[in-house]
Amino acid sequence: MEYSIYQAKARLSEIIRMVKARRRVIISERGVPVAEIIPYTNDQSEKFADRIERLVKSGSILSKKEPFQFKTLIDHPGAVEGFLKRDRD
Repeated sequence: MEYSIYQAKARLSEIIRMVKARRRVIISERGVPVAEIIPYTNDQSEKFADRIERLVKSGSILSKKEPFQFKTLIDHPGAVEGFLKRDRD
């Protein structure tokens, strides 16, 4: 089931009942899914390594094998001074 943020705020009790019934609920913003509410499990039998692997696969955390990628900034001489000058005006 999918709800907009507005609907989710208005129907939180309904959503909680659905999740308690083991159903997943998607929350969207302007039609784009942004969150998923899933039933809580307190499965202590899951090994730590398995939990990490599951979180990596879901995209919740980054793997050590896949370091964070970033683009180097291009140096523009005088850019900071120009920005600060415009910001003061």
